[in-house]
Amino acid sequence: MRAAAKKRRGATANRSEERPLASFILRGKLALAAVAAAACLATVVMVLSPDDKSAKRTEQIAAEITPTEISPEDTFPSADLWQVSKPTDLDSAQTIPEQATLAPEEQPWLDQVVKNGDNLSLIFQRAGFKKGDVHQVVTGSAEGKSLARIYPGQIISFQSDESGELAAVRVVRSPLETIIYRRDDKGFSSEVISRTPETRESWATAEITSSLFLAGKQAGLSQTTIMDLANIFGGVIDFVQDPRQGDTIQVVYEEMFLDDKKYGDGAIIAASFTNKGKTYNAFRYVDASGDANYYNEDGVSMRKAFLLAPVDFTRISSNFNMKRLHPIYKTTRPHRGTDYAAPTGTPVYAAGDGKVVKAGYTGANGNYVFIQHGDQYVTRYLHLNKRLVKAGQRVDQSQVIGTVGSTGAATGPHLHYEFLVNGAHRDPRKIHKLLPKARTLAAKEMTAFRESIHESSLQLATLRSDNHMAMNGPDNLESATN
Repeated sequence: MRAAAKKRRGATANRSEERPLASFILRGKLALAAVAAAACLATVVMVLSPDDKSAKRTEQIAAEITPTEISPEDTFPSADLWQVSKPTDLDSAQTIPEQATLAPEEQPWLDQVVKNGDNLSLIFQRAGFKKGDVHQVVTGSAEGKSLARIYPGQIISFQSDESGELAAVRVVRSPLETIIYRRDDKGFSSEVISRTPETRESWATAEITSSLFLAGKQAGLSQTTIMDLANIFGGVIDFVQDPRQGDTIQVVYEEMFLDDKKYGDGAIIAASFTNKGKTYNAFRYVDASGDANYYNEDGVSMRKAFLLAPVDFTRISSNFNMKRLHPIYKTTRPHRGTDYAAPTGTPVYAAGDGKVVKAGYTGANGNYVFIQHGDQYVTRYLHLNKRLVKAGQRVDQSQVIGTVGSTGAATGPHLHYEFLVNGAHRDPRKIHKLLPKARTLAAKEMTAFRESIHESSLQLATLRSDNHMAMNGPDNLESATN
């Protein structure tokens, strides 16, 4: 029996070198089955033959079968054979669904920069699309007509589908607005994506050494904010003659940020102007009707009936004088107004709300505009370079009605400004004291008004009392007002 067993092992070993992996697995299964059968046989013998001779015979059978019928090399193939094996059907079934769930990649956007003389057809053609696509986008979507309003430097982006047909168009109208046109089953639809900038509160303080404009620029204020300051205080301060060296300005205002970068300036929240020792405060307040205006601490409107100076000025060259020697005609003629010397093109504002009663040109006045304010008052603006309003037109205070020039009998660019009361010329700088008082908030709104301006009032007081602390940074300002 042992010889026969050895012979079988030899034959098995030779075949294992030639047969594939399946043969090894089959042999291993047969060997394990033989072991199990031997174990069962031994158990049966032990149960049926309880004598010692039977037990010894059982042990002898087990000893003969176990080492001779099972070979580790026959039962378990080498690691190399496992590595070259192919994946089973089960493996393939597991990988197929995973690949099927992957989303298709979005097609890239192709940017086209609008050039001088471009139209939509040229831009679509450069991007590789047809004139018919232009028609579908413009006429088939709600915002299609806005796509026709393009300008040089603007970027229009295109996206195609997998077949190369136009799938979408993207137009950035501004940093705050983007329009996307997408193809759907019905043609093209449009979507307006709007962004809202973040509002942050800021502040500045400055001392006037020459002019409001230079002081504001040195304090880091934009030109827009500086002109807003002039408009707020324009009814109480003549920024041509009133400012003096050493006057101070304090302003709390909003800054707008987009993606952590400054986008622009918002509204002035509160401002203070100290002129020749007298301090004027202004606070922004939205009343019960939803109107935003500026008031002093007593609720009196900062908006007066007329501006003291109706021009974005640089300097004043001549004041009201009834016995002035005319620089061209060399005769003594009344100078029934105030001349504001300024570069050609400087904006000229309507001094108050009213209606344009005359606008034209004469040899003496050059380009001129006359505005009627109610029944009693008329303001006149002479020697304009351009007129920007027409007779019969309604205008608002601070609306630009023209630009400074030197048309007519003028020696240089300047605005000649006149103020008439019941047909008689009056000194524009003095008549303001006789004009109607400014509007005051209703008594029922004063409580809400005082609550609204409380914090900004403390901020202005801090800036005025300790400019050095304010210049150190906003952290000091915050701690001082808490």
